[in-house]
Amino acid sequence: MSHYHLYAIGNALVDTEYEVSDALLNAMGVSKRHMTLIDTEQRAQLLTHVQGLHARRTGGGSAGNTVVALAQLGGKAFYSCRVAKDELGAFYSQDLQANGVATNLSHTQAQEGQTGSCMVLVTPDAERSMCTFLGATSQLDASALHPQDIAKSKIYYMEGYLAASPTGLDAAVKGRQIALEHQVQTGLTLSDVSMINFCRAGLEAMIGDGLDYLFANEEEAQTWCGTTDLDAIIGQLSALAKTVCLTRGPQGCIVVQGQQRTQVPAVPTKAVDTNGAGDMFAGTFLFGITHGQTPSEAAALANRTAAAVVSQHGNRLSAAQMQQIHAEFQKT
Repeated sequence: MSHYHLYAIGNALVDTEYEVSDALLNAMGVSKRHMTLIDTEQRAQLLTHVQGLHARRTGGGSAGNTVVALAQLGGKAFYSCRVAKDELGAFYSQDLQANGVATNLSHTQAQEGQTGSCMVLVTPDAERSMCTFLGATSQLDASALHPQDIAKSKIYYMEGYLAASPTGLDAAVKGRQIALEHQVQTGLTLSDVSMINFCRAGLEAMIGDGLDYLFANEEEAQTWCGTTDLDAIIGQLSALAKTVCLTRGPQGCIVVQGQQRTQVPAVPTKAVDTNGAGDMFAGTFLFGITHGQTPSEAAALANRTAAAVVSQHGNRLSAAQMQQIHAEFQKT
């Protein structure tokens, strides 16, 4: 009997979100729609541009958002990550606990330093551009793994952002090996175009000789495959995982399993903030898969929660919102 539906490893980041104009984004020199890694000095400089703007602070990190989504729907999740012994670290740890996510943080002593943080800049077209200061999470390593809990999980999930960290990548790959030794399914999100462009070898190491689940949005898939031809993209990605979820925004998603592909329509909505959409989709989809839904049913539920999260500002929904969406879905 599996103890956890999902065991994930990823960067612990506290998100601070700002609504900005395209002109301000350009003045800050930030690459639109993508994630850029920044250091302490760059972070301080960027913060001068947003002084006085309203800020929203939430727990974040790609895989962190995914495990929270699954837990809010009623699933059991474990998250391996690293924070520092500071106010942000305490905030992050308490946020996971409040959302019912088990974590290695309750068993390890946080070190001195700064907890990772992410400036999320949302423009009027709902696009999110991220500036990430890794801080303590740059030191995430295999000591954060709980092999006995990986072995008792249904799915082991990695975020592609770990490809940028040698120790984080090593931890993710070691966790994957533990999962395979115990017949635990494996999953990965490609995370961001920047990871594909600059850290592809790390992503390939996480993919290894194949996954059970792979998540990518259309831009990431096009970048990975070097083409915009949908048939060619599906052919390439289907060789990497037994189940591929290709998300396409307002066009919904395509679930690919070998030669079979299923188009799952999006839920019409007005997007105001795309931050967290892919993470939400993955967490909801994996909840559905581990709770008896077919891939197309899980994707339909995931499209609903993703539509809800992009229709508001912020990277997550409340547990009450998630459970209401799930209840309404079950009636359909």
